[in-house]
Amino acid sequence: MADKQPDRSMQEIEADIAATRSRMARTVDELAYRVNPQTLKANAIARVQGEIQQVVHRAQDKVVDPTGEPRYENIAKALGGVAATALTLGTLRRLFNRG
Repeated sequence: MADKQPDRSMQEIEADIAATRSRMARTVDELAYRVNPQTLKANAIARVQGEIQQVVHRAQDKVVDPTGEPRYENIAKALGGVAATALTLGTLRRLFNRG
């Protein structure tokens, strides 16, 4: 046989409606907060700052060892790369601007 739900009183129905209305209001408020331009801006800034901190920490790990001593081999590699790039750009500039 089919299960019959007991008849609910008017007060129970009104309480259910009030609870549903309250949940919906909280959901709408949460959605409005999430799409607020100020919230989106703050979240984007926090995300970018976190990424920058990660890059800075990775760079520091390459240049300084855990004891605080400089890693000269890595510093020399970076400076060599910068010098090679500068020489390459200077040479290309001379070649193309001979005019």
